[in-house]
Amino acid sequence: MRLSIGQVHRNVLALASSRSCFVLGDRLSFRLLSQPRAAGFHQTAWHGSQIVEDRGGPLTLASLEVQNRVEYGNKEKMARTGGPKLSSRGSSSLKVKPRVSSLNVKPVKTMLPKSSGIKKTLKVDEALFSAKSFEELGLPPLLVDQLNKEGLTAPTEVQSAAIPIIAQKHDVVIQSYTGSGKTLAYLLPILSEIGPLKRPMGQDNSEKRSGIEAVIVAPSRELGMQIVREVEKILGPNDKRLVQQLVGGANRSRQEEALKKNKPIIVVGTPGRISEISAAGKLHTHGCRFLVLDEVDQLLSFNYREDMHRILEHVGRKSGTTSRDILGPLARRSERQTILVSATIPFSVIRAARSWGHDPVLVRAKSVVPLDSISVPRPALSQTDANSSSPSNSVNQAAVGSLPPSLEHYYCTAKAQHKVDTLRRCIHALEAQTVIAFMNNTKPLKDVVFKLEARGIKATELHGDLGKLARSTVLKKFKDGEYRVLVTNELSARGLDVPECDLVVNLDLPTDSTHYAHRAGRTGRLGRKGIVVTICEENEAFVVRKMRKQLTVPIKPCEFTEGELVVHKEEDVE
Repeated sequence: MRLSIGQVHRNVLALASSRSCFVLGDRLSFRLLSQPRAAGFHQTAWHGSQIVEDRGGPLTLASLEVQNRVEYGNKEKMARTGGPKLSSRGSSSLKVKPRVSSLNVKPVKTMLPKSSGIKKTLKVDEALFSAKSFEELGLPPLLVDQLNKEGLTAPTEVQSAAIPIIAQKHDVVIQSYTGSGKTLAYLLPILSEIGPLKRPMGQDNSEKRSGIEAVIVAPSRELGMQIVREVEKILGPNDKRLVQQLVGGANRSRQEEALKKNKPIIVVGTPGRISEISAAGKLHTHGCRFLVLDEVDQLLSFNYREDMHRILEHVGRKSGTTSRDILGPLARRSERQTILVSATIPFSVIRAARSWGHDPVLVRAKSVVPLDSISVPRPALSQTDANSSSPSNSVNQAAVGSLPPSLEHYYCTAKAQHKVDTLRRCIHALEAQTVIAFMNNTKPLKDVVFKLEARGIKATELHGDLGKLARSTVLKKFKDGEYRVLVTNELSARGLDVPECDLVVNLDLPTDSTHYAHRAGRTGRLGRKGIVVTICEENEAFVVRKMRKQLTVPIKPCEFTEGELVVHKEEDVE
């Protein structure tokens, strides 16, 4: 088929927006894609044997290096100059350099995304690791006063390490065990820069800003609402409207009305709802200064892929750019600081931090190091290294150090039909008052609650099938002490903050050591003591011993007899 120059021009521009064109030899081919290209992917244009990579730049004829020559023009030129004749397929032995001059388009060089160009200097004051007050960390006086009113006078170890580094505007990955105060570790430096408690106006604050300045993403409604309550507590009753929850399960139209009416500076929500409202044009985050991904290892799961792509593409994007002419995550950022938070840091989190951030820093309790200096086992590519660096091993190694140090770990064996009775004896022997029992599935939760109630123990269930109001009511009653036992599934393994919880029981085995760590982290929060008991069948005991080895913590065999905890020696069991 022969096309004129105008037809080629129109066809290419018509499909340019789909980002689905490529040039192969002298033929222009088109391929329709079912969905937008994910960030970080790139496409390649072939021209003869020369390869030109397009890493996200605007799709033009020049960037594709389309040859501006048509068989009619070539044939007439050959006839006038007496040059060689074209074959029936339109090829010629004469080599013609690609030209685009007749379209008045200058060749465009493919630019790789550049960050700020100059590497930020990492200044670490190790004396601050042992800070006794928030004043030592350089927080504004108004913010410190508000913390004192809430009874927060001394920072935790991870807060002492993270707050000064975030204040230096570094992109960070915060890793610390569950219940160590990670939420305040990123909230306090953010509130030092935005909102009514920020530092006095100076050179850094001279610029007047409006709109949303911080977006915090959490994988579950419970964790999202917990973060909202933390922000409201710090801001106080007069300014709590400056934070808005955008979690799934709540009324979307009311959330949109609140965004318009209250004009919040911080939004906290789940990926699906944030992406949904953003796509509807009701959430404007291009000028956002902070993006926080809490429990980032969960946010990297396939279920959140499309929603997270939109959030990363829009939050903190440079003004004047569009989704089609940005050059990857680094080039589209203006002043956005990216903060990733998790108790475990598998390889997927390391890779994401390097892709989404600029010279990210890994912050742990009493430790601040560049992320590039950390080596994490990659997933295995072959059977030969499967034993040493398989994906599961990589995740399990990332779970090491994620457990609160003040926990005691035990396991006991029981038949499946006797597990609830073992749980009852466990509660009485340990005299536990606030207990969270974990199961893997939702269906048996009600049966366990019924059996505990029949034995005189007040219990309730919590799972994802409950509505938002029902879940909030259950949690409030549990925290207030109306129920002694909360039976739940994996839903509450992350983000459920019940400081009074003194016992966690695994009625079903967690799927791996990472899930064990997150379940165990519901007790022993902020330095309190806690106990974790796993009730398994005899043929499952080897799984517990395997997790014990992976987590490098003592999980002791035990049994509950005559109202007491009896601990066995390892050799008696093994």
